[in-house]
Amino acid sequence: MNRKKPKKSDNVLWRLCRKAVLLLLIIGIPFLFFTSTFQLKKIDVVGNERYTKEQITEQLLQSKLDSYTPILYMKYRYFTQFHYPFVEKIDMEMVDNHTITVYVYEKQVAGCVEFMGEYLYFDKDGIVVESSSSQIENIPMIQGLEYNKIILHEKLEVQKDELFDVIINLTQLIHKYDLDVDTITFNKASEVTIDCGGIKVLLGKKRTYDEALSELKNIMAEAEGMDIIIDMSNYVKGTDHIIAKPKKATE
Repeated sequence: MNRKKPKKSDNVLWRLCRKAVLLLLIIGIPFLFFTSTFQLKKIDVVGNERYTKEQITEQLLQSKLDSYTPILYMKYRYFTQFHYPFVEKIDMEMVDNHTITVYVYEKQVAGCVEFMGEYLYFDKDGIVVESSSSQIENIPMIQGLEYNKIILHEKLEVQKDELFDVIINLTQLIHKYDLDVDTITFNKASEVTIDCGGIKVLLGKKRTYDEALSELKNIMAEAEGMDIIIDMSNYVKGTDHIIAKPKKATE
């Protein structure tokens, strides 16, 4: 009795099926293991002040692959720089299979100037670190100056070199004494006026403003919410050369 030989096409189909199953076992099982073992479930953000955790997280997760802990960690640890306004850099720590901690190092911004419709922000050394089309809150705006040039990542240049030192001194002291200053304005005589909400403070022209701003910190605690002008242009430590009057009286 003659047996029928299997068709050649059946043998080919069978071999293809076996290869497909083998390939599925080799690739599919490790893939399922990886996706279930390293699914990113939690991102902790540390050091962020200007941005929320949600904003940082949204910027980090750019693709579906970023939702796996080792991939996200390796990406920003070794291959990709994190680019976001006012962020100097980030560091990452893979806490466990499902958790990453992101350490955010923000650029230290001392003040802001407006130039050709853009807001340019500089650090404590006067280096322009960032530009933006909108003004950021809680960063003092410098007004009344002329600028020789403003180039990103270079030192701010103004019409008088000595004014640069004044600007840096003022912005550092404002940060030191935690004063809420909206604008720092220079007049033609290089005299300084600062605006703190509804309060305008005349500081005049001094070699250093440390003593005046130290005293202003105490005054602001009592003058909060008032709409007044405080004249400290002749203030000397240990004296009472401070004049406060309503703004309306001067209009």
